[in-house]
Amino acid sequence: MRVSLYRDDGIVLRTHKLGEADRIVTVLTRRMGKIRAVAKGVRRTTSRFGGRLEPFTHVDLQFHTGRTLDMITQAETIRPYGEPLASDYPRYTAGTAMLETADRLVMGEKEPALRQFLLLVGGLRTLGSGDHEARLVLDAYFLRSLAVAGYAPALDACARCKAVSVRAFAIVAGGVVCGACRPAGAAVPEGETLSLMTALLKGDWPVADASAARHRAECSGLVAAYLQWHLEHGIRSLRHVERELAT
Repeated sequence: MRVSLYRDDGIVLRTHKLGEADRIVTVLTRRMGKIRAVAKGVRRTTSRFGGRLEPFTHVDLQFHTGRTLDMITQAETIRPYGEPLASDYPRYTAGTAMLETADRLVMGEKEPALRQFLLLVGGLRTLGSGDHEARLVLDAYFLRSLAVAGYAPALDACARCKAVSVRAFAIVAGGVVCGACRPAGAAVPEGETLSLMTALLKGDWPVADASAARHRAECSGLVAAYLQWHLEHGIRSLRHVERELAT
């Protein structure tokens, strides 16, 4: 019988226990999208590559095709993105929210998602560099990953009628809305908050870094609500991010 092997590199999103010594590892890979595969014996102290299959790690993997789940037969670390985050709680919680969001946005398995993979790698790299505030990096990642998934919020003109005079932000409408199209319950953010959202979506870091704390907080609230509405599911790790902001 011919053994079917293939290789890909990816970011480990999460793991969970299987049996007494194994784990199921979920990886967002460069070429094949999201893969769930079994790593045999990785919970044993004698495992050859258990430490290489932890969340945040960029790994080069060899898989063996299985009947239900594939099996990881080789693992080599490319870059451990978790190392610079481990001692910085705000950055660690932001990174955890990135991993969970990537897992939620890329729903199907073995469906190519190169742009989502590249966004995640870039987001983790930027987060680990410490060049920008952790929540700004997280909100930029949220907005860009939503855009890649086809859910970019309208920020320049009314999401419903395209009028350039906007007065509110309505999640159900898909972004900013004018007075005539404004639904009940729409938020009314400050203009600087919308400018910050635009800067994060476009990667304009000088504008984002110069923003005021109140505009960052308002932006984060809108982005988190918009993300979770489109995912139709809460991001559990966001609770830890919000708790950190409140302290």
